[in-house]
Amino acid sequence: MKNTNNRIIIFDTTLRDGEQSPGVSLNIDDKLQIGRQLEKLGVDVLEAGFPVTSPGDFEGVRTLARELRGVQVTALARAVKKDIDTAWEAIKEGEDPRIHTFLATSDIHLKYKLKKSREEVLELAGEAVKYASKYTSNVEFSAEDASRSDLDFLCKVFERVIDCGATTVNFPDTVGYAIPWDFARMIKYVMEHTPNIHKAVLSIHCHNDLGLATANVLSAINEGARQVECTINGIGERAGNTAMEEVVMAIKTRHDCLPYETKINTRHIAATSKLVSMLTGMVVQPNKAIVGANAFAHESGIHQDGVLKERTTYEIMNPKDIGLSSSSIVLGKHSGRHALKAKLEEMGYQLKDDEITRVYERFKVLADKKKEVFPEDLEAIVAEEILRIPEKYKLTYLHVAGGSGIRPTATVALEIDEKEEMAVSVGAGPIDAAFNAVSKIVKTKSKLLRFTVNSITGGTDAQGEVTVRLQEGDKVVTGQGADPDIITASVRAYLAALNRLAYKN
Repeated sequence: MKNTNNRIIIFDTTLRDGEQSPGVSLNIDDKLQIGRQLEKLGVDVLEAGFPVTSPGDFEGVRTLARELRGVQVTALARAVKKDIDTAWEAIKEGEDPRIHTFLATSDIHLKYKLKKSREEVLELAGEAVKYASKYTSNVEFSAEDASRSDLDFLCKVFERVIDCGATTVNFPDTVGYAIPWDFARMIKYVMEHTPNIHKAVLSIHCHNDLGLATANVLSAINEGARQVECTINGIGERAGNTAMEEVVMAIKTRHDCLPYETKINTRHIAATSKLVSMLTGMVVQPNKAIVGANAFAHESGIHQDGVLKERTTYEIMNPKDIGLSSSSIVLGKHSGRHALKAKLEEMGYQLKDDEITRVYERFKVLADKKKEVFPEDLEAIVAEEILRIPEKYKLTYLHVAGGSGIRPTATVALEIDEKEEMAVSVGAGPIDAAFNAVSKIVKTKSKLLRFTVNSITGGTDAQGEVTVRLQEGDKVVTGQGADPDIITASVRAYLAALNRLAYKN
């Protein structure tokens, strides 16, 4: 019989399964920082680790159990007494702590990994849950590789562990083998053929090996599963786990088809995603659903025009719902006049139609050379085409010496307010030396954020175009310079940016 309760329990395993991602290793401070963010996010259950694996993991789990409140901290344990004892020792100071024990149930695991019969596994599962229940009534049992298990045997295992005290039984798609409609069939079968299933919460834990983790979870929820085991950004073993943000936002966005509720405060999703990415070192792919850099970004002129007129034309979610301030209009070669005008107005420029036309023509030329045109690039175009920023600093002389065995040295002369000033400086390379000499004359406190070089024409005599981005305080500017000599082009770009800073000040 299908579960009619519409409350979905969110079980986060970022700090256990997520940390098992290749290359990820979190210290106790990292785990605590993520744990506190997950607490703020509103997860119901937080799997803090696998305590028996190492003293460090044990201490990490114990620290989270001691520090976090308002969330059930759980620890993983194999179906053996030592693991269960260690898990309880780590979590016993937590608020309603949970022991999570597991044992494989598929014939392939029984034959090749456990080397045990179904009868032996049935007994071990029951005994492990009974033993864990001595410590707490909050016990979860996971049937590892459930999606490749015989369903009648699986139902017997679930019936036994529930009778022995399990209050949550987990149906994992451990190797990401399931297909949504078949997974729904399995969950329905378990719900209908486990006599005491009403005494426990049925949980699912899906891996993303076929890219179907979220789809499998949603199909299982629809058949009565009421706990979802997931991770932030979908990190985890191999291709990862179900991404929490995808499940939560699917429920929020398509409540008409998914009439369920979670306790997650979605406005903390973006911040949590960034924190996990930063501390694990696992970069979120730009096109990742919900939290990817491009999830609320629009470059197509048609899309930009639609979004600017009415956000819902091309956005099914409000970026504010996950903690972002707004959508992002990315200016590139596919952008139209409407998007450019909107961005210029956002930057404070109220230009006439003919001025916008001039800026737009320059913008399209620049957009063909670089993937994204930034606000500072637009400022440079407006400055050159419309405002005509005066040159406070003018290059009058440049000489650079360098080569193998010679420390790069640059001599630069600038005209400043009709007076010439000269400086000599060294650097890591000729461009660095030239910039150092300019900085010495100008006495700038600006920071170089970006330095890029493009070839305007082909061949060894190509004219190079250099773009630099500088920051001074809260001001960010861009300067461009072109010359067949790349060092000269670099100095011209640097001076163009410094002139804009001087103009802004």
